[in-house]
Parts: sequence; C-alpha cells; structure tokens
Amino acid sequence: MNTRSYWMDSAPLPPIAKLERDCKVDAIVIGGGITGITAAYLLKQAGKTVALVERSQCASIDTGHTTAHLTCVTDQQLQQRARMFGRDATKAVWDAGAAALDKIVALIRTKNIDCDFKWVPGYLHVPLEHASVGAAQELAAEAALARELGIAADYSPAIPFFGVPGVKFPHQAIFHPRKYLAELLRRIPGNGSHVFESTAVEEIEENPPAVRSGRCRIEGQYLVIATHNPLMGNTGVLPAAMFQTKLSLYTSYALGASIPSGFLPEAAFWDTGTPYDYLRVERREGCDYAIFGGEDHKTGQEADTVAAYARLEKRFRRHLPDVAIDHRWSGQVIETNDGLPFIGETAERQFIATGFSGNGMTFGTLGAMMAVDAMLRRKNPWQELFDVHRRKIFGGAWDYLRENKDYPYYMVRDCLAGPEAGSLGELGCSEGKILNLAGEKVAAYRDAQGQVTLCSAVCTHLQCIVGWNGAEQTWDCPCHGSRFKPTGEVISGPAEKSLEKISAAVVS
Repeated sequence: MNTRSYWMDSAPLPPIAKLERDCKVDAIVIGGGITGITAAYLLKQAGKTVALVERSQCASIDTGHTTAHLTCVTDQQLQQRARMFGRDATKAVWDAGAAALDKIVALIRTKNIDCDFKWVPGYLHVPLEHASVGAAQELAAEAALARELGIAADYSPAIPFFGVPGVKFPHQAIFHPRKYLAELLRRIPGNGSHVFESTAVEEIEENPPAVRSGRCRIEGQYLVIATHNPLMGNTGVLPAAMFQTKLSLYTSYALGASIPSGFLPEAAFWDTGTPYDYLRVERREGCDYAIFGGEDHKTGQEADTVAAYARLEKRFRRHLPDVAIDHRWSGQVIETNDGLPFIGETAERQFIATGFSGNGMTFGTLGAMMAVDAMLRRKNPWQELFDVHRRKIFGGAWDYLRENKDYPYYMVRDCLAGPEAGSLGELGCSEGKILNLAGEKVAAYRDAQGQVTLCSAVCTHLQCIVGWNGAEQTWDCPCHGSRFKPTGEVISGPAEKSLEKISAAVVS
C-alpha cells in the first residue's frame, strides 16, 4: 500500500545539504517541521543568527503527514476545559490558537505566500452514526459557553450536508502546509544563518548550548527542541523520563480523494466520537478535494493497520460512495495528561514545544512564537498556562487579564478581536471601521465626499491590528503607538511603512 501523503506528492521540496563543518550561531533549532521552521524564521526576523537542523528532510515527517486544519477548536471541548482549568484559562487557550492563526495569515500576506490558504467555517458535530439526544444538548451548551467567552459560535440542529446537530465556528482555515513552509524555509539561510538536512543530532552540550552531528559541532546561545516528541537534551535522565510519562503518542489515519465540485461545503468538520472522525473540503478547479481522517489508536497498539484504513474508507464511502481515493497516509499526534500542550523551557536556555494533539499547525506556530519570546526574555501571556513544569490546576485563581496587564496582552486581545460585522454600505462619511470583508481584516474609511479607502488592518511595525480613532480621524496601533492617516499613510512611528492598500476587487 502506498502511504505517501498528498502534501508530499503535491509539493516536493528541493534537498538541502547536510552539516559538514563547524559553525557558531545565536540559536540552534532542532527539528524541521512547522514548529522548527517557523521558530528559525521568526528568530532570524528578530535579528538572531540561526542554525536549523533536521535529521531527514524538512516538512516531511509529522508536518508532512498532517491533515492541515488551521483551527482554534481543540480535542478538549470548552466545557471540559472550563471544568478543569476555569474560564480564564479556557479563553486563553482559544486566544493562543487564534494568535497563531493570525501569525500564519500575517506571514502569508506580508510575504505573498501562495499556499492555497482559505478561510472556512468549522463544524463540531455529533457522530454521524449512533447520535444521541444528549450529545446534541451537549453541543448546544458548548455553543452557549463559547459565546459567553466571546468566541463566535452558533448551534444548529442540522449542519450543512450531514444534517446532524453541531456547532459552527466561523473563520477557521485550511492551507497547504508544505507550500507555506517552503517559503519560510527559503528565507532562513544567509547572513550567518543556516539550514541543514540529513543531519541527526547525536549529542547535546550544555554550556554553552551546542549540538554534535558526526564530526561537526554547532555552538549557540539558545537551543530550541522542535522534534514533535522532544529529545532529552540537557534536562537530565530522571526529569526527562518523568516528563515522557505525561505524553501519549497516537497514530491517526487519513484518506485523500477527489469529489464532485460543490457536492460538499468548503469547510472543516470534526465529530464528538472517541476516537473522532474529521474532514476538510477544499474547492478546486474541475473537482473538489476532501481529506477524511480518524481511526486513532495508541502508536504500536493496532495489530492490523491495513484494516484501519479499510474501516476508515468504509465510513467515508458510506457518505460519499463515488469518491476517487488517491492517497492514504498516517500521522502521529501527541496527547498530554491534561489536554494542554507543553511549551517552555525544560532547562536553562533550552526550549521545547510538544503535545499539540490535533492542533499541530496552530500550536506548532504558537510554540515558535513563544520560543522567540523566551530567547529574547519577553513575557508571553501563555507561558504559565503551557509551562512544561506545571503542576497546579488553575481553576478560578488565574486571572488571565490581570496576570498579563504589563505585557502586550492588549496587543493580543486587539489582534484577536473580531472585525466588526457589517458592510461598506453601513460606513458613514468621515468614518473608519475594521470590517470583515471576504475573511480579511480591513481598515475601511469613507471620506466626507464619499470616497472609500481600504487598507490592511495589520500595523506594519509588529503586525498588530490598528483601531479607528474617531476623535483624531486616525488609525492607531494599540501595541506600540504607531499612527496612520485615514488613508493609511504613516503619521508617527515606530512603524515606518504605510498600511497596505487593498483593492476593492480583492474583498468583494
């Protein structure tokens, strides 16, 4: 059976040379998946020299075998998380995923990355078989809690196509992970930074941080271990062994298939079964493409893996009998003992990120963002929540807002604040609004003569979302104070570039 993933076949990447000489950099990143590639890229953007080291080929192992859902919806439902950690933590986890999604979108836009990115709705629904009245009531309660937390969600007794009860979460997304990462990867080498493939790390040194592969050595000031299941590094044998007991590795199976155009809505779906099935549908020219996954089990505990594919295909064809399946593959996900990822320092100047469950694309990106903050010694709003050494359950004792009032929490909050509802037709003269137009956050302004100017709402300094200052008739950045004219030109820094102009045709 051919089990090469659709992503690997549809976006081959050129090979990169292995490590063949000693070098010295600021940051060493081990692991060339979404976490490692993003961390290396962001660290270089922050002014650090980087060496990214991958034992195989970049974006080919776990990242190359994902199903590429970009979503804030996690395996652990909101109600369960609120019972375990309290509402503040529940909202914080959602915000963390949304911040990662915003980072991905910002990189795609600012770097003009063509990676098939699309905003789609996500549907959490009861299993298509053996659904119960109680399951529907649970989802209605899930939607109600989401709205109480400020999360957009709507309960429906019959979601599109499948007709079963579910919750719609708008503004989730899909993309091609290897096309996206190929562009980030291309921008890492140069000016003292490197990428090495076919380079297995055989030894990690502590002071200063360094790695050895064969006869070669890379020395740095900081170490990011982004290897899905983390290496021990300098953690120590006993602590590393104890940490491993908090992780459970699962294998998940996926099928890729062409389906008739328009037969299914372009969306992402997840059911509430254990294990659960999931589906993403992408519009294509001539036909659509669906990826259907499930049959999760602990890695190594399924005697007949071919049968797992057969069971998955049987369920797939029950709903879509004429699908043309062209790819079958499996990937690995890591669950944690409490449902939250572990992201943070395990030893001095050593950072890990793992336990992403079904959210590798978003939490992997988040891990990269947090690694940059950790190396630069910047406070991060989620560092306590995802701390690798955490022992306590937060309950109602952790005040998300209060604990982060000194950090750009307001940056995160305003970045994640949903665009205002409405349309350009509701925009008055001499008025500006952040609108959601075709899934984009747009700074829309209508002057006194009725002329409309559309700009990206993303500040050109550090990619926060600007807000309208009605008194001053300016776009103001809540993070670092940059100000822009109503038509997007810079008034005062730290931003140096104007807001990006957007054509009305793009968001129509």
